[in-house]
Amino acid sequence: MIFIHNLSPDAVTLGPITLPWYGLLLSSGIILSYLFLRWMFNKEGYPVSDLESVLIYLYLGLIIGARLGEVIFYDPVYYFKNPIDIVKIWMGGLSSHGAAIGLLISYFVWLKIHRVEFRRYADLLVFGVPITAAFVRTGNFFNSEIVGIPTNGRWGVVFKRLGEDFPRHPAQLYEAILCSVIFIVLLVIYLLYFKKTPSLFYVFLFMLLYFSGRFIIEFWKDIHGLPEGFPLSIGQVLSIFPILIATGYFLIIFPSQKI
Repeated sequence: MIFIHNLSPDAVTLGPITLPWYGLLLSSGIILSYLFLRWMFNKEGYPVSDLESVLIYLYLGLIIGARLGEVIFYDPVYYFKNPIDIVKIWMGGLSSHGAAIGLLISYFVWLKIHRVEFRRYADLLVFGVPITAAFVRTGNFFNSEIVGIPTNGRWGVVFKRLGEDFPRHPAQLYEAILCSVIFIVLLVIYLLYFKKTPSLFYVFLFMLLYFSGRFIIEFWKDIHGLPEGFPLSIGQVLSIFPILIATGYFLIIFPSQKI
């Protein structure tokens, strides 16, 4: 059954104070990822103080990288004309590819400062990514942004706030579901085989699953960011490199790794 989306982007309004759904969901994703990672660190016997320290860097890297990725990769002309809007992250507009770059840079900075080896925490920290990403994409849905192409399917959504009367693919929810499934897959493998998996296995598995899924979902998105007529979207182009890296790991390195 086609859903008519005319939901307010604001979750709560108290006088002059407004709490948007996007900001609420983003903060909820961050909090839940922290709580889950805290459980994992306790389970593995790692100091929670290290988790709280690295997460400060990672969250800053995530937000800054995701926002700059949106500005640079997807809509540089708009933000060049409206630079003040760059800081309005509560209104939506975060790039997952920019977030990945920001996370990597901030993690390397933390590692350098605290003199910790990359692989020590990487396999645990990656579990927080799909949790946060699922909430962010749900926030995109409430904001009526990152919409899909038109569809005749019964699962289509009419985004009334865009002034439209035809259904589109709810591409934001596709990606939210993708992230949720990836988290479940990672968790099941972790609970069953964590002691039997080599270092960085979960990092590369997440990369392969997420960016492959993202590449496919892009076909149903109405956002490209490249010249008209180009066969791929900017999201697909940016996904190719991590897909190749992760595939190379599982084809070449993983078979020869000792547990």
